[in-house]
Amino acid sequence: MKCIIIDDEPLAREAVRLLVEATSGLKLLSSFADAASAEKILSGNEVDLVFLDIRMPGIDGIEFAKTIQHNTLVIFTTAYSEYAIDSYEVDAIDYLVKPIELERFQKAVEKARDYLALLSSGTQKSSVEAVTPEQLFVKSDRRYYKILFKDILFIEGLKDYVVIQTPEQKIITHMNLATIGKQLPKTDFLRVSKSYIVNTLHIDSFDNNDVFIKTFEIPIGSTYRDIFFEEFVTKNVIKDS
Repeated sequence: MKCIIIDDEPLAREAVRLLVEATSGLKLLSSFADAASAEKILSGNEVDLVFLDIRMPGIDGIEFAKTIQHNTLVIFTTAYSEYAIDSYEVDAIDYLVKPIELERFQKAVEKARDYLALLSSGTQKSSVEAVTPEQLFVKSDRRYYKILFKDILFIEGLKDYVVIQTPEQKIITHMNLATIGKQLPKTDFLRVSKSYIVNTLHIDSFDNNDVFIKTFEIPIGSTYRDIFFEEFVTKNVIKDS
C-alpha cells in the first residue's frame, strides 16, 4: 500500500516513518508538515493510506479527512485520545494514540489492507440470508457463513462493509451497519456509535467513553451515549442505595 504521513511535528513524522519501515506491504511516498502541502499528491490518486495527525496549524486533521477521496483510507495518529469519537464520524479506518506501539500500528494497517482488498475484489452487495431467532447467514468471499447471535461480540462498520467479530474469527461482508442491525435481536444488541453495534451479553466493562469486550476497546459515540446509558446501564448496573 502506498502511504503518506501528515504531521506538523518532525519527531512524530520520524516515529511513524520508522513504524512504516517495520511493517511489510507499506511504501512511504512522502511526509508533510501540514495538510495543505499534501493536497497535490492526494489529487493524483496515488495514495492508498494516509497517516494523519489531528491538531495541526491551518486546517486540522478531522476537517482535512472530510476532503480526502473515498478510495484513500485514513488512520489518525495523535497525542489526544479525546478525538477518537470524531475520527469515526469521518470514516477513519483507525485511531492511534502516540506513542504508537508497533503491534497496534500493524493491526491498524491490517484493517486498512482488508478493506482495500475488498474494494479491489469487486464484491457485490450482499444481503443477510436465512435469519432465525438464533442465527443468520451472511455472504463473505463467495461463501455463506452461519453465525450464531450469541457468538457475535460486536459488529464494526468499515465504510461500505461490516466486520462481524466472534471469539474465533472476523467475517467481512459488503453491507452497511444499518442493514445488518435490522436483523439483530433488539434485546441483546445495541448501537453505541456510528461505526459499532455491540452484543451487550459480552460487555465486560465500560466507562463514559468506551465499552470493553475481551481485548477490544469500542468507543461510545456522543450521540449514542444517552441511549447506551438508558438501554444498558440503567437496566444492568446495580447502584449503591
